[in-house]
Amino acid sequence: MADKGLTCTILTPDGSAFEGDATYVEAHALDGRLGILSGHAPLITALGSGPLRVRTADGDHRWQVDGGFLEVLKNDVSIIAEKISAEE
Repeated sequence: MADKGLTCTILTPDGSAFEGDATYVEAHALDGRLGILSGHAPLITALGSGPLRVRTADGDHRWQVDGGFLEVLKNDVSIIAEKISAEE
C-alpha cells in the first residue's frame, strides 16, 4: 500500500498559517516533543511553548508556538495555535 503522507492545517486567531501536504510534523506538547508520521494513531494533545516544524516536499517550515491543541486523525493533522510566529 502506498504511503499517502499527511495533510496539515495550522489555524491561529488571525487565520490560517499553513494548509497543505506534509511528510512529518513535530510539535512541543505539554509533556514533551511529539513527532508525527503517516499512519500515526489518533491523538489529541495540548501544546506548550516551543518549536513547530512541518516537513513538506519543498523543505521544512518552522514556527514558534505558545499554547494550543494538536489533533491527529486518519493522516490529518490539525493544529490550533493560541500564539504563533515564524522562525527566522
